[in-house]
Amino acid sequence: MRERKKSIHFAERLCKGLDHALRSANRLAILKKLMKRFGRTLLSFGLIVAGIFSAAFGLKGFLLSSRFIDGGVTGISMLLSDVLHAPLSILLLVINLPFIAIGYRHIGRAFAIKSVLSIAGLSVCLAFVKFPDVTPDKLLTAVFGGFFIGAGIGLAIRGGAVLDGTEIAALLVSRTSSLLNVGDVILILNIFIFLTAAFFLGVDSALYSILTYAAASRTIDFLLHGIEEYTAITIISTKSEEIKSAIMNRLNRGVTVFKSTAGAGSSGLTESEREILYCVVTRLEIGSIKNAVTEIDPVAFITTHAISDVHGGLVKKPIFH
Repeated sequence: MRERKKSIHFAERLCKGLDHALRSANRLAILKKLMKRFGRTLLSFGLIVAGIFSAAFGLKGFLLSSRFIDGGVTGISMLLSDVLHAPLSILLLVINLPFIAIGYRHIGRAFAIKSVLSIAGLSVCLAFVKFPDVTPDKLLTAVFGGFFIGAGIGLAIRGGAVLDGTEIAALLVSRTSSLLNVGDVILILNIFIFLTAAFFLGVDSALYSILTYAAASRTIDFLLHGIEEYTAITIISTKSEEIKSAIMNRLNRGVTVFKSTAGAGSSGLTESEREILYCVVTRLEIGSIKNAVTEIDPVAFITTHAISDVHGGLVKKPIFH
């Protein structure tokens, strides 16, 4: 009887120990999740703050003194500020609010709250923070003003917010139109903005403003995609098996194989079955892929095209995502 009681007591203690261990493990897992979420929030906040100061520096340190503007909602605000002599800090907030409301309906509450706070922060920065007028040179003003504005917008987007509501409006219009995509809408909007700028600010200012917009756009693209911008590569070769092996084993990249049956080229028409190789790499890896392919088959047919995003597979995640 005593032995039985001891066994029961031991089993109870063991169950309690296991229960305590499970609870501790659960608490540790929850703590790790909370720390990870806090780290992401802190990074997001840091990116948005850096974006606000960068955009404000581009505006006050370069563009405003030369009467240059950017594209999009920021450009509209700058143009109205110049024509109406109204504070840019107020116009930026007021004109962007309708677009943020659209973003709230179509993207989500967290995005809208972040964006409102970001644009409000930019307005406060423009109103109260003093920046030096960096250079009187118009070309340098256009290029570097666009660079800092683009960097600010790109960093804010990385942080999950926007400093310019143009993309939200373009997204909404593209969804309701079968003829226009987001890029088309932004282009059309900016054409009207710069034509209006030519009328009110002069042709020279409008042309420099186009240069500013080009610099800002390229900077945004680089910050969003960076040197890790994804590129799809299609390879057609009679030595597809060797090429596939080299890409997978030497370069550690995934390859998708398509079957083809006929075609025309230097070898003429053929009915033999061939394999078409398809893989996705970052732009830094394009040269390695091409070198590996031409080393195996110098006459292989290779095409490349940029893609906006990928998910899964063996492609590395970009920084900040």
